[in-house]
Amino acid sequence: MNSLSDSLSPPRTARYPIEMEREWRQPGSVEDASHEIRVLRWSNHCSEPLDVSSDGAAPMHCVALNLKCTVVDFDYAARPLIRGRVAAGVAHIGAPGVAARARFSSQFDVLHLFVTQRVLKECYADLFGRTPGEELTLGDGSLLRDPAIERLSQALAVSQTHDAALGKVFTDSVSLAIASRLVASQYAGTSRGSRGASELPKWRMTRVMDYVDAHLGEPIGLADMADSAGLTRMHFAAQFRQASGLRPHEYLLRRRIEHAQSMLLRSQHNVLDVALASGFRSQAHFTTVFKRFVGETPCSWRKNHDGLR
Repeated sequence: MNSLSDSLSPPRTARYPIEMEREWRQPGSVEDASHEIRVLRWSNHCSEPLDVSSDGAAPMHCVALNLKCTVVDFDYAARPLIRGRVAAGVAHIGAPGVAARARFSSQFDVLHLFVTQRVLKECYADLFGRTPGEELTLGDGSLLRDPAIERLSQALAVSQTHDAALGKVFTDSVSLAIASRLVASQYAGTSRGSRGASELPKWRMTRVMDYVDAHLGEPIGLADMADSAGLTRMHFAAQFRQASGLRPHEYLLRRRIEHAQSMLLRSQHNVLDVALASGFRSQAHFTTVFKRFVGETPCSWRKNHDGLR
C-alpha cells in the first residue's frame, strides 16, 4: 500500500468532483444501488461554533479523514473522544448505527467515506483469498493515524476534474485503496496473510481494452472496467497496474486522447465534436487534458500535423 500511495498522481485539472455533505456523517440519497463507497466533504470556512449529531449511517461504516487542523469536542458512542485541537491526518472509523455528536469551534475540512459491508468483504476476499465468515467491523472507536491513509486522503482531496466520469474512476480507485488498507490493518493478524497482486492475464487485458475502445464516447467507471475483466474492482485495479504500469484512470485518459488524435487527423469534425466523441464533457476540459498529454492544444496539434491527413 505504501508504494500505491507514494505514487498517486491525481488529475491536474480545475474543479472539485466530490460533493459537499449536507448532513454531518450522513451519505444522503444515493441515486443508484451501485454506489458502494460514497465520498463526501464536510467543510466550513467560518469560525462560528457549530453543533452537529448523527445516529450513524447504518448499514455503512463512516471513515472520517481530517484534512486540516481544527478544534472540536467529539463524542462517539456516548463517550468523549476529543476535547480540543485535532491535527490534520487523523482518521476515525464510525461503525454502522453508532451515534456521534460534535461541536466544531473553528474552521474544519473533513472527507467522509461511506463504505458498505459488501465492499469490505470484497476487499477482505482480495487480500486474504477467502470470504469472511461474518460481518466485518472496522476500528474500535479510537482515533488512528496512518501515513499511507493520510497520503491517500490528500490525493482524494486535491483530485480535481471537470469530467465526472474520469473523476469517478480516480475517486473509486483511491477510496477502495483506503478501504483495503483499513481491512488489512484490522484483520491481517487473524488471517493467513495477504496475497501479492499478480499481473492481469493477457486475455483479461484484451477484454478490458476492447471494452474501453468500444465505449470511449461514454462514461466509463472503474466497476465497468473490472466487470469487463470478470474481476472485483479492488482485484482488477491491482492486477491492471501490475500488467500495464498504469492506474485504470490513467489508461482511460490516454486512450481517450489517442482516439481524439486519430479523429483530428482523419476527420473534419470540429474540436468540440471530437471532445464529445472521445468521452469528454466539455471542450475546455478536453483541451486541458490534451495539452497535458501531447504538449499542444488540439487546434495547434491538428494544424502542425495537417500534412499527415
